[in-house]
Amino acid sequence: MVKPIADIRRPAIVQAAIRTIGKHGLPTPSYDLIAQEAEMSRQLVRHYFPNPEELMVSVCDGLAAAYEEALAEGILNADKSGRLSLFLDFYFNFLAGENLAKPMDDGVYDAMMSLATGSEKVRQSLHNHYAQLQSTIAQEVRVNDPSLSRSACHEIGYLFVTLIYGHWKMVASLGFSENNNRVAREAVDRLIASYQMEIGVREKWAV
Repeated sequence: MVKPIADIRRPAIVQAAIRTIGKHGLPTPSYDLIAQEAEMSRQLVRHYFPNPEELMVSVCDGLAAAYEEALAEGILNADKSGRLSLFLDFYFNFLAGENLAKPMDDGVYDAMMSLATGSEKVRQSLHNHYAQLQSTIAQEVRVNDPSLSRSACHEIGYLFVTLIYGHWKMVASLGFSENNNRVAREAVDRLIASYQMEIGVREKWAV
């Protein structure tokens, strides 16, 4: 079945906007720059996205979709015992050599965070995407170690989200070395281990 032309052009415009923001940063790129990147007319871009804020919300959705698509095949090929490590390694870009590279869009995410300060719609979109990631990681932590409580897994999920965002902000926007990927990745393991150790201590004192 042939796709409607809108289902082809709208995603193309969104990807062009992502590339444009990646190249030029903020303020919000003009329709002219996005049209040039998309190899479309300015009028066509405005036809599909007459409201710039709605385009930026679609950019947020496009960023999140890139991660979902990248992870989909890897998750299908991983057994439950290895899925948590896959998630963690992916978000710190340790699976690039296995054709599962993390999207290099952190500067664009940083720009969206800045836009969120003045746009409720962008703010809500980012909130929903990061909340979903928190829930996903919490679920994988619990599958990996059922002894951890749901609240503990939820906390770990939140701390993971804050760690990866802060880490990639330092790398992408402030120029810190990607060699710190290992430091941040190992910090997640130590974080999870600290929750597991707390359970062990409580069990020991309960005996």
